[in-house]
Amino acid sequence: MLHTQVGGGPICALTLQEHESYINTLLQLNTPCKLNHLSLPIRIHLSLIVVVLERMPRRNGVCLWSLYSCVVFCLVAIVNAEDPYRFFTWNVTYGDIYPMGIRQQGILINGQFPGPEIYSVTNDNLIINVFNNLPEPFLISWNGVQQRRNSYEDGVYGTTCPIPPGQNFTYKLQVKDQIGSFYYFPSLGFQKAAGGFGAIKILSRPRIPVPFPDPADDYSILIGDWYTTNHTRLEKIMDLGWRLPFPDGVLINGRGDGGVTYNVEQGKTYRLRISNVGLQNSLNFRIEGHSMTLVEVEGTHTVQTPLSSLDVHVGQSYSVLVTADQPPQDYYIAVSSRFTSQNINTTGIFRYVNSVKAVSGTPPPPPNTDITWSLNQARSIRTNLTASGPRPNPQGSYHYGQINISRTIKINGAASIIDRKQRYSVNGVSFVTADTPLKLADYFNISGVFKVGSIPDEPTDKAPYLDTSVMGANFRDFVEIVFENRENIIQSWHLDGYNFFVVGMDGGRWSDKSRNNYNLVDAVSRCTVQVYPKSWTAIYLGLDNVGMWNIRNEFWVRRYLGEQFYLRVYSPVMSTRDEYPLPQNALLCGRAVGKST
Repeated sequence: MLHTQVGGGPICALTLQEHESYINTLLQLNTPCKLNHLSLPIRIHLSLIVVVLERMPRRNGVCLWSLYSCVVFCLVAIVNAEDPYRFFTWNVTYGDIYPMGIRQQGILINGQFPGPEIYSVTNDNLIINVFNNLPEPFLISWNGVQQRRNSYEDGVYGTTCPIPPGQNFTYKLQVKDQIGSFYYFPSLGFQKAAGGFGAIKILSRPRIPVPFPDPADDYSILIGDWYTTNHTRLEKIMDLGWRLPFPDGVLINGRGDGGVTYNVEQGKTYRLRISNVGLQNSLNFRIEGHSMTLVEVEGTHTVQTPLSSLDVHVGQSYSVLVTADQPPQDYYIAVSSRFTSQNINTTGIFRYVNSVKAVSGTPPPPPNTDITWSLNQARSIRTNLTASGPRPNPQGSYHYGQINISRTIKINGAASIIDRKQRYSVNGVSFVTADTPLKLADYFNISGVFKVGSIPDEPTDKAPYLDTSVMGANFRDFVEIVFENRENIIQSWHLDGYNFFVVGMDGGRWSDKSRNNYNLVDAVSRCTVQVYPKSWTAIYLGLDNVGMWNIRNEFWVRRYLGEQFYLRVYSPVMSTRDEYPLPQNALLCGRAVGKST
């Protein structure tokens, strides 16, 4: 056995064969002599390299001894580099799950439902080797991970080819300049309704101050509505143009009513990272007899606001602190749907380790169904201007309210009937998937896959139609986007690749006068925002991340049936300072097959 320090973590023992495989991985990540720009914090004795290279005299027609000096130079250069690498191997399979007491076919990752949590620190590089053992293509996307300069790894079909059955693909992500609470999920079709999702934690670097003491523990809590029907059956219903029934229930970390318990010690404070990974419903989260303190929203430290309960809209993530300051017993964790004609709910247990009493009676009720309560809570969420974010400078040092707006985009998502089938559209365009990922078509200059400008900047009076909708935007523009909701349901909108400032939301129709009430000082920066019924939400967005980025309604039926589009943020400079090249291991599909990476 030979010992190697990997990714700044504990010492692990590797066999000589495993080291050989590992060096092969390094050589595949980048071409020789380009490793030195990766900052891999790996300590490998040079004598080990010699031994392994001696065993590998020739591979793929290349004499590895001829690369010896380059490899040694690269490894010496990276010994004390800053950004660690964390390696993951995931095996994706179907398996039996019983989240609501009924046997279902679920998507498991390494046999787990939900999937394994990703633990990381700001600027970590995440190398995630995904083996697809499903009988169908599979893709994972990373909700909230910004993929700086690297939309190729975003894991949606507009940017990344699916992993074919029986094959694998290695994602190479960097959580560059990010902290916070996020999650990953399957992005193809309706696979999200079968599982395959999990939590992502991005911690601050040790030298960056956090605006609250270290908690006694840090729990990820994934909540979401759930169907007991197989996801392939749900897809068939939608493909026929029919509406889906209401979900069957709510899960907490993949378990039904009473299936999850969190143990706490009296007097200690705990961090709960709550993400709504469901399919359509806004959910209210509360703990019997306990107050929560909001501290973080999707990578932004917030003003620390006390809460009795929290509305978490689909696709959103929050962090709260909870102190175990009540008499030692068991307390309900209650989660229930919001603003729906049917109510679904579930419970978990908040248990003191010295508990003398089990839960009894009914769980605490949710707030009233008046939208005003939820709207006021959303408006109260503000950025902590003096706290550090992923960098040591205060979060308030970026004065977004003083930047001139170069463009206003109005987004209206709506139900549509097209070809006598139920569809959903954005500004009158219902998105249809192309035969080739849009980012690959853009990279290889493949014509006929999409057209920039195929979706207008605001709603029109034209009849809704099908198209592969792509909106063009210029790198470094600063834009205003207004989401208008003319329907009687809550919408929840997500933008890949970015955080944005939620400067305003209100009932009625937006107008130029609405800007008079914008928050231009401490609006929260996040990546998913709700739009209340018959209301609007306005955001400011600095376009500092070149790429092809998905904008979607997180109401998953609506997204599946067309309520999404892509924002192509373009720089004419074509520099690696603005965007990384296509990954060497990129899968090619559609009309990109046979192209050279």
